[in-house]
Amino acid sequence: MDAVVSRRLRGLTVVLDQLEDTFNMAAVLRSCEAFGLQDVHVVENPDVPFAPHDKVTQGCDKWLDVHRHRTFAACARALRVAGFRICVSAVREDARSVFELEFDRPLALVFGNERTGVTPDALAAADEAFWIPMRGFTRSLNVSAAVSATLSRAIGWRLDHGRPGGDLAEADARVLRDRFYALSVKQRKRLFGR
Repeated sequence: MDAVVSRRLRGLTVVLDQLEDTFNMAAVLRSCEAFGLQDVHVVENPDVPFAPHDKVTQGCDKWLDVHRHRTFAACARALRVAGFRICVSAVREDARSVFELEFDRPLALVFGNERTGVTPDALAAADEAFWIPMRGFTRSLNVSAAVSATLSRAIGWRLDHGRPGGDLAEADARVLRDRFYALSVKQRKRLFGR
C-alpha cells in the first residue's frame, strides 16, 4: 500500500472526451490505475452514459478519483485552475510526436471517442496536440491501447529523468493511504459505512 501511494501521480491525468464503448471506458481506467495515475477526467457523452464494464475494471476504479464533467469547457476550466497544460491526441499538422513530449509539469492528456476522436471543443481548448507514431499499415489504435502507449511513454520519460516516484504532497499521500487502507478491507461498508 505504501509503495503504491509513494508512486501515485496527480500531475499527470487522462481526460476521456465522450467515449462510447463501456469496455474501452473500463480498459482505460485499468491502464490509468496500473500506471499510477490518481485522477481521471471524463467529459460525458450526452448519448452514452459513462458506465465502465465492471468485468473489465475488476474493481480498479475504486482506487481512482474519477471527475465527471458535462462539457469539455467545464473540464478545461477545472484543469486550468489546477495548473494543467492540456494536450489532445489528434493527428494534425501541428501535432508533436508523443516521443517529443516532456512530462515535467502538470499535463492533461485528452483522448477522444472511438469513432470521431476528440471533439472540436477539446481541440479549441488544447495547448497542443500529440500523436503516436505508427510504423505499420495500421494508422490508428484503439483508445485504450493509445492511452496505455502514451502512459508507458510518460512513465518511461519520468524514470529517464530521475523521477521514479509520485508527486503527492505528504499530507495528500497520508489521506490517500488512509483511504486505500479502508478500501482494502472486504467488509469496509459494514465497518466504515458508505
